[in-house]
Amino acid sequence: MLMPRHQSVVAVFAIAWFACLSGVRAQTAEVFPDRSITLICPWTPGGNTDIALRALADVTSRNLGKRIVVDNRPGAGGALGPQNMAASAKPDGYTLSQIPLGVFRLPHIVKTAFDPINDLTWILNVAGYEFGVSVRTDSPWKTWDEFIAYAKANPGKVSFASPGIGTSLHLTMEDLSGRLGIQWLHVPYKGSADAVTALRSGQVMAQAGSPPWELVDAGQARPLVMWGDNRTPRAPSVPTLKELYGIVANSPWGIAGPKGMDTKIVKILHDAFRRAMDDPVFVKALDRVGMSPYYMAGDDYLQWARRAAEDEKRAVERLGLKQ
Repeated sequence: MLMPRHQSVVAVFAIAWFACLSGVRAQTAEVFPDRSITLICPWTPGGNTDIALRALADVTSRNLGKRIVVDNRPGAGGALGPQNMAASAKPDGYTLSQIPLGVFRLPHIVKTAFDPINDLTWILNVAGYEFGVSVRTDSPWKTWDEFIAYAKANPGKVSFASPGIGTSLHLTMEDLSGRLGIQWLHVPYKGSADAVTALRSGQVMAQAGSPPWELVDAGQARPLVMWGDNRTPRAPSVPTLKELYGIVANSPWGIAGPKGMDTKIVKILHDAFRRAMDDPVFVKALDRVGMSPYYMAGDDYLQWARRAAEDEKRAVERLGLKQ
């Protein structure tokens, strides 16, 4: 049976359009990147993440032959930047974002159309924060036990800084509060740099976050406890929450783009960032801010993200944080 003439014309145009689209996609992948790339840092300038991302961007720029520009867009515990990217950026590989753990937490705290699992293209995980609680060296507490004993005896008087409400740091401190029967005074800031400044100036008694190693090395700050699986080589005498209470509060972070990215472009970006992870410049930057390399390829990163989203949902429910 012959197709009517008008239908055959439509079919020809449809085939030509799909062929053209496929050709454009192939050509786009072949020349990618042909201009600068924006990498969103969902934290304030000068903080640990900002320092690490800028080092990563510089090295990866050399690998790609095009500049990667870091754009600071803080807010919502690190979730605002990735959420806005997912909603508005084209999936062409030219807009990417750092993905902190708070991205998986936000949809369980407030009503949002953002679905981090399905609205992002997962490229690779890069590193993990080494969190802990630090105080100034002129404080009266030399150990975590002394700090906890004081906090228990003085409800609501111990203040701690964090980089924001709803961050992993805030939630872990709230978890400890419930477990240990302590009433902290949480003082949220816009980012880790501001939280460290607050500790240095004496605005708060403690800081929850990556220990300010430059202050520690200068004899101005002291970590009391770390939150990772093992003690940190930079302060081997400092215990971990795992040793004391069986708690591990790791916070890996990676790079993702909007959903629907071309797999060839994803591979180009993955390979460029993966090579940058081994570069001495980036390794030194991670050490400076107290982070550790933690590589996961795209598929493994996605599987981890699914588990993290479930873990964050349970944490929000347990702590009663849903608004």
